[in-house]
Amino acid sequence: MRRKIVCKFGGSSVENATQIEKVKNIIQDSKNRKYVVVSAPGRDDKHKQKITDHFVNIATNGSHLHKIVSVKESKSAILTKFKGLLEDLHVKVDGLLESLQKDLETNLEGDKRGAFLASRGEHYNAKIIAAYFEKCGIASKLCLPEEIGFQVSGDLLGAKVDPITHENLQHLKETQEVCVMPGFYGVNEDGDIAVLSRGGSDLTGGELAYAVGASMYENWSDVDGVYEVDPRIVPSSDVIPRLTFKEIRLLSSKGFNVFHFDAMNNCRRANIPINILNTNRPSADGTLILNERVPEEDVVGIAKLDNMAYIYIEKEGLGETIGFTEALLSIFNQYGINTYHYPTDKDDIAVLLKKEDLAGNINNLRSAIEEKLAPDSLEVVYDVAILSMVGIGMKYNSTVIADAVWALKENHIDIEMLDHGPAKISFHIGVAQQHADKALELLYEKLVNKR
Repeated sequence: MRRKIVCKFGGSSVENATQIEKVKNIIQDSKNRKYVVVSAPGRDDKHKQKITDHFVNIATNGSHLHKIVSVKESKSAILTKFKGLLEDLHVKVDGLLESLQKDLETNLEGDKRGAFLASRGEHYNAKIIAAYFEKCGIASKLCLPEEIGFQVSGDLLGAKVDPITHENLQHLKETQEVCVMPGFYGVNEDGDIAVLSRGGSDLTGGELAYAVGASMYENWSDVDGVYEVDPRIVPSSDVIPRLTFKEIRLLSSKGFNVFHFDAMNNCRRANIPINILNTNRPSADGTLILNERVPEEDVVGIAKLDNMAYIYIEKEGLGETIGFTEALLSIFNQYGINTYHYPTDKDDIAVLLKKEDLAGNINNLRSAIEEKLAPDSLEVVYDVAILSMVGIGMKYNSTVIADAVWALKENHIDIEMLDHGPAKISFHIGVAQQHADKALELLYEKLVNKR
């Protein structure tokens, strides 16, 4: 049986006719590429805003773009973008612009309106790309979520994929055409459009790959793969050739924004490799994500979370108090604050979070913690960056931590926080935000580049 490859193309890969032609060439390059998941087109030419942001701007009556771009301007930008794609690709999709115009004037309200409009960029881009493939001699089939049973549940603006979706998509296994599917949205049991979290086209691709038993999931964007560190800070950093699912999840959770965090789950379970590739350089090898690899290095990558803060709580015996941590985290949840890390000891705990999430919340948050948990002391530390070193090779080489600490000490950079992950394949160092980039460069040279 021929190997089946699912390909997802991000917004920059499908933002104009030139990019869509590159996508067409990539699909024609391999007969195994039978499933194509597409995002909404990238930024418009006039306002430099993403097309999805224009749709959301309409749904929020202009507040999404802070009134800088009016609803009328957003509608114009959307219509101009899709009209331009049709003209530049020389394709005709009967009634597409009329249908789009009608959707822009939808009478839906509330979350139904927001989800419906947010999904339209992917919806119409998939229609255009399927038509373009046909024009170029690629036998194609448009697979809209509302027609093929891509079912979701929960919040209309942050839905989760329903497991029944995998059963519903079984019929796509035998398709002879190239299936073109819009990412980012699905439908619930009531037939309402619901969207996944932003970046959810990655998740659509991962779920489709799992459902059809793909041999590979290719995720195409505008970067060559996953870099060892942020190349904007360390231009000499290289693309990591291979990562395990565990490593990329750790890096993603600590600041590597290359892939939707949840998109890997079912691919990992089904042992489907993910290859992160560059639409603009399809000959580059990219980064291959696998269940297992042979480690050739200790630290494979370093992630950085900027503009963080942590709340330090001290109370005698808290580490031995059943339910203390759960009660503490429930308070953060009450205020809608995501927590990233919470190293703990016998008598103290620190909770790491984004500094911006404390704005307008810190006084009430402090009062709630003091009232419910009566800590001996509570301190808030602002302007911290967290550097996270990841690599399965570290499991049997703890000297890496000593090397990192020494590199920072030699350069007079104080450590605000140090924590070793329980799996022994990651550790995290907090430094003052003003030293973050310098610390990243030093740790890269000492632990990854090893010059």
